[in-house]
Amino acid sequence: MAVIVEMHHTGDRVVGADVVAVIEHALSDRPGDWWVSIIGSQANDRWEMKITGPNGFERSFILEGSAGAHEPHAIGGIVRKLVPVKRP
Repeated sequence: MAVIVEMHHTGDRVVGADVVAVIEHALSDRPGDWWVSIIGSQANDRWEMKITGPNGFERSFILEGSAGAHEPHAIGGIVRKLVPVKRP
């Protein structure tokens, strides 16, 4: 299992490292390979997050900075909601 996280145009590198760690932890118990891309905008405080995974899994979500969605713990919660754990 692999988790790849890319962040572009999001600003603070320290926060970025925390976001990467939270996403990796949130997906650590999910089987398969995962790719998460977060792209910021210079025009507003929105980040676009795209998650792709096994079996054609794809989700997109807009992270609004003014709503606190740029905080690492908030992003981790969103990822856990978007990527459910499969029960055997």
